[in-house]
Amino acid sequence: MPRKSKLSAEDIELFRREVGQVNPMQPVNRANLAKKRKQAPKLHSPQHDPLQERADLLDTFEPMESAAGDELAFVRPGVQHAQIRKLRKGHYAIRGELDMHGLTTAQARRELVAFLHDCRMRGARCVRIIHGKGYNSPNRQPILKSKLNVWLRQCDEVLAFCSAPPSDGGTGAAYVLLSTR
Repeated sequence: MPRKSKLSAEDIELFRREVGQVNPMQPVNRANLAKKRKQAPKLHSPQHDPLQERADLLDTFEPMESAAGDELAFVRPGVQHAQIRKLRKGHYAIRGELDMHGLTTAQARRELVAFLHDCRMRGARCVRIIHGKGYNSPNRQPILKSKLNVWLRQCDEVLAFCSAPPSDGGTGAAYVLLSTR
């Protein structure tokens, strides 16, 4: 449907008289803006095993102390404040979830590495990780929460993370914003 012009007939006539005869240009050297598909790395090739390369990285850390009610928060430099606000309020669609309740530290680390690898392959932008509040841990201290806080900071694809709102697990769960690159 043609747009109605806000110009008067006199203005249109004046424009046509001043511009004169116009011939359309033929396009030259167009840029191809079609997205190229990234080739996914082979999952089980000996030279690229993301689970093995991450296993060493995530084992070398000193756990950060955190209490059951402490909120998790981390933001990489360059992440926009608007993205962080959306993450904190739960405005991103959750594209994956990992529940680490009842796992040992070693099991939780392996599950996290595999989960993040899977999310990267699927192009997930925001995920939820349930680590629990630590009420069943010795001294009622959240062990997995503390370790997750350190592990996620070591992962380059993690742009930011924060504790979920109370309606979605509160300080027993974390929203994680992932890079899609």
